[in-house]
Parts: sequence; C-alpha cells; structure tokens
Amino acid sequence: RADERPPRSLRSLPPAGARSALRAAGRALMAVVDDIAGLSRILRQSRVIAVVGLSANWYRPSYFAAKYMQEHGYRVVPVNPNCAEVLGATCYPSLAAIAGQIDIVDCFRKEEEMPALAREAVAKGAKVFWMQLGIRSDEAARIANDAGLDVVMDRCVKIEHARIMGGLNWAGVNTGIISSKRPGGAHA
Repeated sequence: RADERPPRSLRSLPPAGARSALRAAGRALMAVVDDIAGLSRILRQSRVIAVVGLSANWYRPSYFAAKYMQEHGYRVVPVNPNCAEVLGATCYPSLAAIAGQIDIVDCFRKEEEMPALAREAVAKGAKVFWMQLGIRSDEAARIANDAGLDVVMDRCVKIEHARIMGGLNWAGVNTGIISSKRPGGAHA
C-alpha cells in the first residue's frame, strides 16, 4: 500500500546502518517530511497531539487549529503554563508534565524556542516534531531527526489535515490532490 511506504523525502536515504555511519563520520543527515505521502502517514498514524503554546483565546490560531483537530477525532493535550484548562482538557506547564504517550508535538512558539522544545519532545518519546506555519529551525530538526522523530516545518496541522484527509477541496480550494473519494467516506 502506498501509505505504508516511507515518504518520498526519506526514500532516497541510505539504510539505518549507513545513516549511523554518516553521522559518526560527522556528515549531517536531516530529513523533513514535506510530501503528501509522509504527511498523510503522520496524520493517519497519530491520535494524540500535544499543542505547545495553545491559547485559551478562541481567536488565536493555536486555539482554532487545536479545536479543529479535536473535532476530527484527535486527542489534544494543551501545553501552556499560564492556563489550567483549554478546550475542556487539562493544560500542562510542559511536555514533561504530561502523563502518557504523545504522538505529535505541535509547536506554536517562537523559532528560538524550537531547539529546547525538540529536546523535550525527544525526552517525552514523541514520534513527530511539528513546527507551525512560519516556523523553521534546522537545529531543532536535527535534534529531533537524530532521535528518530519525523519532523515537519512551516506547515499547519489543521490545514494539512483538511487538505490531505478531505474537505478543503469541497470548499473550492485546489489542494493538489485528485481523488474520487468524498471526505469522511460519504457516498453520493
């Protein structure tokens, strides 16, 4: 099946043993998931999203994105030391304070905070380190990649979900995905 193959950005990488040898030789090796197959794999395999910097204000992008993901079956875990609860869920002061497994660490923080957040995501055992629109940090990506996490930069999890998993194209937006399937498996 196509969704079980590694994303195109990772297909050309050498096998794990060779990657370790390249790292040992001091040559950097970094892969960022930025193709439809890779993003689709992440969204299909992940169910728990820790949203770092999630605001309790409904008009903030972090709130809007988290609410959308929650409404589409994902468990959203708010991370914000200034809030007790957001979207009906307990808010945690840090990733380390969260009990249980996290699949995606979705970051709504400044670029300079990304390396420290990547280290926290690695320590927490997350599978994906996701930097929102406008956020790119090669250092954070390297930290996460070196620990085996998938890395997404400069993309919104809500927009990518709507684009790839269906719905956005029905609103007249050209998503670049051609499919005869209706969103949510609905039949005509």
